[in-house]
Amino acid sequence: MEPQFIRGATGSLFIMYRAAAGGEARGVVLIVPPFAEELNKSRRMLALAARALNARGYATVLPDVHGTGDSAGDFGEADWTGWLDDLATTLAWLRQRHTAPLHILALRAGALLASDLLARESLRPETLVLWNPVLQGQQALTQFLRLSVAGNLAGGGGETTAVLRQRLEAGESLEIAGYTLPPRVASGLDAAVLAPAPESLPRRLLWLEVSTRDEPALSPASQRAIPAWEAAGVAVTSEAVRGDAFWNTAELVDAPALVAATEAAF
Repeated sequence: MEPQFIRGATGSLFIMYRAAAGGEARGVVLIVPPFAEELNKSRRMLALAARALNARGYATVLPDVHGTGDSAGDFGEADWTGWLDDLATTLAWLRQRHTAPLHILALRAGALLASDLLARESLRPETLVLWNPVLQGQQALTQFLRLSVAGNLAGGGGETTAVLRQRLEAGESLEIAGYTLPPRVASGLDAAVLAPAPESLPRRLLWLEVSTRDEPALSPASQRAIPAWEAAGVAVTSEAVRGDAFWNTAELVDAPALVAATEAAF
């Protein structure tokens, strides 16, 4: 494991790099983090996945995009395009070290960032691994804004998500759940959609979700979304495994079945 800083477009960029076990990497895996507090709740799970893939001969790298983790800047200074720049910078750094095939693993809203990155850079990764992906950025933003609405109601206020959106569109940053949400992040998230693009299709797609049901099943939204990838010619493997929504639990929890299913696919 090699934690280090590289030069990003807007300042120092912290990355967590793990070399492949046993010598030259069979492939490289760019891990795209989720949004806001979900990243902090997910760090251990992403580390477990990286460790499992390292043992199978893959090098992995997880960046802290601008304003998150140990990278430079504050969350309130970030923007969606800058986060894509940080991912592209990390990828370029990785490719300087390895010529092995590229794989991408993305969690939750990280899937939206990954989708935008693939389209912008015209990337065709060998594998795109999605963990409980967010399908619509508009929905993700609304859910995040509802945290502020809930707090306002508890404090006697009454702003709706529509009002909060108007404030963002007017260029105002919002304080939500301990984060300063800047308009340039909100607008990028709001516009993002997870969908196959002809110029940036992965060779295969691994769609994995955790479920607390006795018989785990993909969400209905995921079941509706997957056929579009298959119609585009992508080989899709999908599976739901037993596990908690570790990115949103009060206590830090693991979902070992999710890591195992990911490892098995490699």
